[in-house]
Amino acid sequence: MNSADFLVSGRPQLAAIKRFPEIKFADYERRLAELQTTLQRVQQAYLGTSHRAIIVLEGWDTAGKGGVVRRLGWALDPRSFKVHAIAAPTRREKSRHYLQRFWERLPENGQIVVFDRSWYGRVLVERVEACATQAEWQRAYTEINEFEQMLLEDNTRLAKIFLHITPEEQMRRFHARLIDPLKRWKLSYEDFRNRARWTDYEAAIEDMFETTSTGRASSYLVPANNKPFSRLAAFRIIADRLSKNVALEPPALDPKVAEAAKQFLGIRVPSDNHRGH
Repeated sequence: MNSADFLVSGRPQLAAIKRFPEIKFADYERRLAELQTTLQRVQQAYLGTSHRAIIVLEGWDTAGKGGVVRRLGWALDPRSFKVHAIAAPTRREKSRHYLQRFWERLPENGQIVVFDRSWYGRVLVERVEACATQAEWQRAYTEINEFEQMLLEDNTRLAKIFLHITPEEQMRRFHARLIDPLKRWKLSYEDFRNRARWTDYEAAIEDMFETTSTGRASSYLVPANNKPFSRLAAFRIIADRLSKNVALEPPALDPKVAEAAKQFLGIRVPSDNHRGH
């Protein structure tokens, strides 16, 4: 699996996507564990540095964003890993520029932050539901591109992923949530209302990719009918984007620690040893 396979160039035709790969569960577990280990090393490499990263997760309702977030959470230390689940803006947030609430949640040095839905709401749900005027959402393409370019130039790594499922798969997942009491809370009237406007959202998503998937801020479109496959693809993309130009080898052992180990534990550890070797 190569992250470049999911890179968006130009305008995708969502309805034309027919290939939704699957993966065996045993292979999925093994490969997921390997990628989680890689991300742990990435997180450790960020600590104490100016490195920081943003993971943007977008996708259809029920596409599996929550599953990706949970498995990231299982792997990463919450002290430098944050998740922001973005809902409709509050009255106070509506009175400000729409990007302000995202500005306030940007990562600090050493942090990895996930936006479960993001500023792309301006050109998706706010466009389709007429919460923003045509002039506002059309202007937002330029604002978003400039915002992301600024983040990249300020040493922030950016991984933008969209999970795509078919209308038929979404209806199957709606049904599964409806009959499972433990998952029923995830289903709302808004989900069905949005489903009725599938073609409107499809056009908005395609416009979004065509206008904002550019250069270093390119987006990734992941076929997500099979959850194990889409999780692996998302992890592969995240690992590749966040580790680019980052030394993942653990740093040399602090000589003071080596000396203390010798004194208190009677263990002689060469000061240039790497942790885990």
